[in-house]
Amino acid sequence: MATYSGPATLVLTTGARVTGMASLNTNNRGAPGGWSGTFRPNEVSTEVRDATGGQIELPYEQVGTVAVTGVRRLLATQVLMSLTGSGPAPF
Repeated sequence: MATYSGPATLVLTTGARVTGMASLNTNNRGAPGGWSGTFRPNEVSTEVRDATGGQIELPYEQVGTVAVTGVRRLLATQVLMSLTGSGPAPF
């Protein structure tokens, strides 16, 4: 199982760019080539809370398409987004 944990930028379908930290891994179960993980944005806005998908950009121009499957509140000013990737994993 391949993993990535570190800085990332989530590019929402609206074009907004959100920086934060990602923790991603490939799935051992389910469809071959599947991957998923979480993203914790540095700043939270209504646009982030209502996000449905976009692309995740990792360092060194690695890009993957993601769907936002959930947004969970951690603290008053932080959220944790659940992501499911499609296509090849960018890590």
